[in-house]
This record gives sequence, C-alpha cells and structure tokens, in this order.
Amino acid sequence: MIHTDRHYAHLIEALKPQGRLALIDDPERLDALPLKRKSLSLHWELMFTRAIFQTTDMIRQHELLERVAALIDEGVLRTTLAEHFGPLDVDNMRRAHALIESGRSRGKIVLEGF
Repeated sequence: MIHTDRHYAHLIEALKPQGRLALIDDPERLDALPLKRKSLSLHWELMFTRAIFQTTDMIRQHELLERVAALIDEGVLRTTLAEHFGPLDVDNMRRAHALIESGRSRGKIVLEGF
C-alpha cells in the first residue's frame, strides 16, 4: 500500500481480524498499537532487501521476477506502462515532465537509452 499515513485508520478498519497489512512506502510515523486489537500483522516490502543483506534466499528475487515476466508475456498480467516517449533527450524529457506536472499522467512514462 502507498500513502499509508492517509489511509492507515481505514485500512485497519477494513482488515479482518488476524489480517495482514503490507506497505511499500515510508510513512513518517507509524503507530503499531492500533493493529493489536485485531491481531493484525505488519509487513514491509523492499525489493532490494535480499541484495542489500545478501540473504541466503537471494535467488528467490530472480525467480519471482522471472515469473512476473512470464505472466506479462502470457498476457495474464499487464504492466503499468502508459507512455513511451522514445529516446532520452531534452524534448522528450520536457514532454514527460509536462505530462507529470499536468496531474493527468497515469502509469509509467518510459524514456530509453540511458
């Protein structure tokens, strides 16, 4: 979940007792005490944890990414790619930036050739 600080109380309310709350963002403050009443568990996901700490299951990240790639290739999953502006240059950077600033962008904007 993202924007945890904005939605935290509603998330707790919506979860069933003994449910799980997973986060990918970094809220400034997070009080875990409201989770206690429903025995909710809190889980943080960071894609790079295995690599940062050289965990014994590092290969699992590779396996997960391979599986996701296969599901995308099979059409089971769709990416969040919304716009492909071509090569990284000043004009395309301006176009991408203008779209983001407009507040109307949805999904990922891709520039290539780094």
